[in-house]
Amino acid sequence: MSEPTKDKKIFDFFLLRRVFSFAAPHKSKFYWSIFLAIFLAVIAPVRPWLIQITINKGFRDGAHIWIFKGPIQVIIGITIIQLGLLLIETVCRFVFTFYTAALGQNVVKDMRVATYERVIDLNLSQFDKTPIGTLTTRTINDIESINDIFSDGLIPIIADFLSIIAVVAYMFFVDWKLTLICLAPFPGLIIATYYFKESVNKSFIRVRNAVAHLNAFVQEHLTGMGIVQAFAAEDRELNKFNKINEEHRNANIRSIFAYSVFFPIVELVMALSLGLLVWWAGGQENANAAGTITAFILCLNLLFRPLRVMADKFNVLQMGMIASERVFKVLDNNDIATNTGTVITPTIGGDVEFRNVWFAYTDEHYVLKDINFTINSGETLAIVGNTGSGKTSIISLLNRLYHIQKGSITIDNINIEDYELSFLRSKIAVVLQDVFLFSGSIYDNVTLRNSAIKKEEVIAAAKLIGIHDFIMRLPGGYDYNVMERGATLSLGQRQLLSFVRALLYDPSILILDEATSSVDTESEQLIQSAIDKLIAGRTSIIIAHRLSTIRKANKIILLEKGEIKEIGTHEELIQEKGIYHQLHKMQFEKQVNIV
Repeated sequence: MSEPTKDKKIFDFFLLRRVFSFAAPHKSKFYWSIFLAIFLAVIAPVRPWLIQITINKGFRDGAHIWIFKGPIQVIIGITIIQLGLLLIETVCRFVFTFYTAALGQNVVKDMRVATYERVIDLNLSQFDKTPIGTLTTRTINDIESINDIFSDGLIPIIADFLSIIAVVAYMFFVDWKLTLICLAPFPGLIIATYYFKESVNKSFIRVRNAVAHLNAFVQEHLTGMGIVQAFAAEDRELNKFNKINEEHRNANIRSIFAYSVFFPIVELVMALSLGLLVWWAGGQENANAAGTITAFILCLNLLFRPLRVMADKFNVLQMGMIASERVFKVLDNNDIATNTGTVITPTIGGDVEFRNVWFAYTDEHYVLKDINFTINSGETLAIVGNTGSGKTSIISLLNRLYHIQKGSITIDNINIEDYELSFLRSKIAVVLQDVFLFSGSIYDNVTLRNSAIKKEEVIAAAKLIGIHDFIMRLPGGYDYNVMERGATLSLGQRQLLSFVRALLYDPSILILDEATSSVDTESEQLIQSAIDKLIAGRTSIIIAHRLSTIRKANKIILLEKGEIKEIGTHEELIQEKGIYHQLHKMQFEKQVNIV
């Protein structure tokens, strides 16, 4: 899903058919749009024809057209018909414009939902290697460009093309020689249109690439603004942003230049066509010449009006196709959390076994190597080790955020791949070191907008954790808006709220990843007390740097470079006087020195 950097021409009818498959639920709007396009094309030459009749016959003595007798009646009658025709055309064009735009917006809505649904199903490995700003561009900007296929692209192009055919056919019917004379400059316009289309298309591709780069850069740097400011890197990052922004500006300027050249050429060709028409008219003494000339002037206006914008619309269509190709790359991404499992058990006891598990994020660079351990239901397993030893990788595998390359992981003697995915994850609660809170109320954050969880349950869980009084002191209590990423709360407060969230889902298996690393001593005591209550009767996996918090664990695993080096209880590992003993001794001495 990386951004294409080279220019390429894309007009794939198979791709177009896939886009239009999203219009299937809204086919009535599509059919009406096509019908109105044909109808508007058919009536396009009617008004010039009526003007021709009016001039050629309406001003003659004894004029007689249809039911109208006499010059005045002819002129009044045709004027009424013209007004009626103009009203019909106005209404039809309004309905045509509305239906094509509505069709595009409905397709955009359905496609955006489908794309976001695929994004949230992607394995986390995709987010590890794809910038969030790029996925944002796919879901927002690129899909919005697909709307133009309907509102400003294919259907309007079809309508304009049919209108041109109808007008040219009428002109040939009236006077084929004069038509050839008037259309003599058109080959130059066709050549100019081709080069305009190619130039703007390349510029648009560069614009889309620059937009994606801008989105990715801004998303990343707004998220990490604290680091940028803490290291006084504002000027350096601003310079990087300026370079990307200059690429966006330059791409737009190239397209503006193409427009600046093309539209004067269109006006020049139209002026030449009118000049040839006037030149022809100067040598005519035919009584009907005046009406023919007037009708041809109107027809040339009807020809050049769509020609002015057709090349632009074709570029819009092509950019919509390019955008759709990028969106379909997301929709076709099969690296998703596959839900092939069907097993749903009444309860999960919590017997966990890792058997010969090997795991790598990329290729053969294994971060976990031949991992073997078991946890009996209701027991607590603690995992310790240096940063990068593979502790977090183990818990990421248990709820299938990633997939192992070798070995097996079972819960209650059932392979986790056989469990229905949402059921499996509903039985596992995770409290991470980096707590993420969404913009919204405390209540919405701890329930994740699950309407099945009542406020009384939230209050009970908050009291168990010991954070209820703090919440009630906030403006609005449980309705207090924590802002994006919980910016208005401290790290410790966010950690405590994540405990409330875990409690509410009453998991069979509880995972605590450095859950007390961001809290002070007083908060740690509150959390440790809540942990003791929370893990009672539950299988628990605790990752901790503070060895004092895991003394009561039934089993402790020490990881080093993805391998299990030591395993046993706290007392057993201390007696072995190995790596765990050294870590414990270092932390104990550090605490004594601090005191």
